Amino acid sequence: MGKMIKAMGVCCLGLALCWAAFPAGVSAKTFQLTYSNFFPPSHIQSQLAEAWCKEVEKRTDGQVKIAYYPGGTLTKAAQCYDGVVNQRSDIGLSLLAYSRGRFPLMDVINLPFGNPNGQFATAVFNEINDKFAPEELSDTHVLYLHAHGPGLIHTKDKEIHKLEDLKGLKIRGAGIVADTIKALGASPVTMPMPELYQALQKGVVEGAFYPVEVNKGWKMAEVVDYGIANYQIAYGLGFFVVMNKEKWNTLPADIQETITTINQEWAVKHGKAWDTSDYNGMRLALQEGNSFIGIPEEEAERWKDAVQPVYKTYFQKCEEKGLPGKEVFDYLMKSLKQYKNGKFESEYLAN
Repeated sequence: MGKMIKAMGVCCLGLALCWAAFPAGVSAKTFQLTYSNFFPPSHIQSQLAEAWCKEVEKRTDGQVKIAYYPGGTLTKAAQCYDGVVNQRSDIGLSLLAYSRGRFPLMDVINLPFGNPNGQFATAVFNEINDKFAPEELSDTHVLYLHAHGPGLIHTKDKEIHKLEDLKGLKIRGAGIVADTIKALGASPVTMPMPELYQALQKGVVEGAFYPVEVNKGWKMAEVVDYGIANYQIAYGLGFFVVMNKEKWNTLPADIQETITTINQEWAVKHGKAWDTSDYNGMRLALQEGNSFIGIPEEEAERWKDAVQPVYKTYFQKCEEKGLPGKEVFDYLMKSLKQYKNGKFESEYLAN
């Protein structure tokens, strides 16, 4: 009997030590997740997404393990958001503009508002999501958002110096950017980024609207000749990193808190990376013999006037759906003014 009591005591002590290894409120269960991303593995945005997966596993002490699928191997770019909703993947990163009409309020970042850089665009995009909590994103759990640097027109063979030079040109642009292309007198062609290289190479399109980083990140410097440096109508494009809502809700509170902290850090990293890669894209384009054409201020104002209908369409679509489009746009422009004056503060900006 004494031996039995002693054995039970040793067993209880072992269990107590085992439980002591896990802090209060922490679950020992392992969660296996999948992450779909359309960027190729070599792209800095893909590398950051993969690094996020590893950081989550590290900071949750291996309780969350994430299988990462870059290059659209799990879900294609345009199907990524629905793929998360329908649990084809647990987490997804892609472009909101690939689902045209689905995210009308968040289209604000895609307007030709004079985007200065990726850090600002990323910060204000996340601020808008936090402040206005758009219903259109409510069928997933938003981990964080980011947005690229100034979107500029790039062309193959043809120099662009004035508005009339764009007339009739077939220019690739996604989502609401197609409206900007049309307003400038060109013919918009919509296609996912992975299809653009061959489209330019084969003459299916004669140019494209994209941030300078694409010249390196997607090797576009090999198939274009000119970049049109009109920053007055530069846009951003908003990217989502979202998680299936049901799967998010299965995670314990302490793990959710850890991931949320990582999300804020990674949004900043993405914004900085967009700007660094813009610099690298510019450098590579020049090495490839490409030219960047500046647009004089007076001519740039003509372009700015030409795209005003794009704003009107955005406001109308939001109004029809009962969305605060004007309020969100005003917040964007107020933030831009503060940023130019050195007064825009955001937790999503790098120190």
